[in-house]
Amino acid sequence: MSTLDASSLSFADRRSAPPLPAVETHCFAVRAMVAPGILPRVLELFAKRNLVPTKWHSAVIGAAQDELQIDLQMEGIDSELAGYIARCLRQIYGVDSVLTSAKIAG
Repeated sequence: MSTLDASSLSFADRRSAPPLPAVETHCFAVRAMVAPGILPRVLELFAKRNLVPTKWHSAVIGAAQDELQIDLQMEGIDSELAGYIARCLRQIYGVDSVLTSAKIAG
């Protein structure tokens, strides 16, 4: 028995293959004061739910280097959980704002 991979399929076969299911990605933009405890507190909200953010970027910003910007994305969670995590993020001491958005790729 032989195995098939995508490169062995003709263009017509690939075109007629069923589309991949749409994946919802929730994005969080967190603005906070610069403090060593902020990053682990943000990550903890995902880790205690056995989740690992799909993407994470953080940077110290501002003229005085006194602001922390964290941008993260999480695939595969529903809107209700994303909203709950955003509310929890807003309650972390030192977090100034949390903006959220969602996108669907598929």
